[in-house]
Amino acid sequence: MIQARIQQHTEAIVLRLLDYGESDRIVTFSTADFGKIRGIAKGARRSRKRFANALEPFCHSRMIFSRKNPDGLALIEGCDVLSHFPAIRSDLEKTLAASCLIELTDHFTPEDKRNESSFFLLLEFLRLLEGAAIGDALLRFFEIRLLRISGYDPVLDRCLCCQKPVGNQATYRFDIAKGGLTCNLCGPGNREAIPVSLGTIRTLLLGREMETKRLGSLLLSEQSADECGRLLAHFIRHILGRELKSVQVLNEIRRLKI
Repeated sequence: MIQARIQQHTEAIVLRLLDYGESDRIVTFSTADFGKIRGIAKGARRSRKRFANALEPFCHSRMIFSRKNPDGLALIEGCDVLSHFPAIRSDLEKTLAASCLIELTDHFTPEDKRNESSFFLLLEFLRLLEGAAIGDALLRFFEIRLLRISGYDPVLDRCLCCQKPVGNQATYRFDIAKGGLTCNLCGPGNREAIPVSLGTIRTLLLGREMETKRLGSLLLSEQSADECGRLLAHFIRHILGRELKSVQVLNEIRRLKI
């Protein structure tokens, strides 16, 4: 018996693309209703009208797809663009920052497992990026929130060893392997732990909990930007076992001041 394809509708954001054959594309989406899914867009490279501007990285659309079984490759039947984020695409640094957001989402979102929190987090931060100046704070707050909803929330409110709440000293150390803070009494001999100031810890905690639309008012000092960047970059690399390509490109562009 031939199994019928079941047609589905969902909001989706493009994470990555892969050319397939002479005219098709394999597209990976973050979706509001189905988690991360992969689908094939037949003739997408040959016909620009059918998927006009919809199959580009971080494009937000209403997608129609079908598949024979929940684990199979989806057939992308149509996409109606909801937001193409023109302000991001017209700015190189914003484009690279958006690439960081979608690559992080791709790595931390399991395929075919519903995770609407991940989808709406990405959408909220793309909208923030579209309407505001790019800053390190926005990327750091996205990272800390994505870690939380993915089950890798770092322990930042207390010492992992003695369980004393933060606030008793000016600096702590972040243990990458254990995923949390140690105070100076409990972890002075760990050379691989990253020093982090109380101000940076409090800023990260605020950035993790604060209402998203208010994040623009939360700024990082030069010291906090450096500490947050080191802490989260090392922790994410430890979890994924790799360096994110988009982060490397963004850092190189900033270094060259392009």
